[in-house]
Amino acid sequence: MNRILTDLRYKQQIFAQDGASASLLKIFLSDGTSANILYRCMQWSAARRWAMPLALIFQYLNKLLNQCVIGLKADFGDAFVLMHPVGVVINSKVRGRERIVLESGVVIGDEKGRSPELGSDIFVGAGAKIIGAVSIGDGAKVGANAVVVKPVDAGQTVVGIPAKPLDARSAKDA
Repeated sequence: MNRILTDLRYKQQIFAQDGASASLLKIFLSDGTSANILYRCMQWSAARRWAMPLALIFQYLNKLLNQCVIGLKADFGDAFVLMHPVGVVINSKVRGRERIVLESGVVIGDEKGRSPELGSDIFVGAGAKIIGAVSIGDGAKVGANAVVVKPVDAGQTVVGIPAKPLDARSAKDA
């Protein structure tokens, strides 16, 4: 329950940063919250072998109600936020630390048995794909529809297909 409250409070902070003061009730009723809650219930159940059937039910409900597929063993730390869960697909081997925000249509997937690792304070824009054994450094941002197949350094913003640092693209275009 504490993780769910932490997720909701972080989402509330994000709304406030965007200039939208929102009560915890409004955050609870906003898009993505049910996906977050079902993910946390699935994560809790999957960590307890006796509750694995329950984890499968939570996973199925998330797919059914939110069109959001998160692997049973995917592990995200506190303050994980699914802003808009439709189309989100996350592999079971994915690991993420704290304060991670995902928009709609994000895919974080396995390639040849290896999956991404995300640091803390990460934002992943709508439609972005993060594939294979890549690490996303603390404070990084992945732009909408970017396809990440190489590591992203801490604090970097990447855009494009394949994803490249925003600064490098700007210098090239100048």
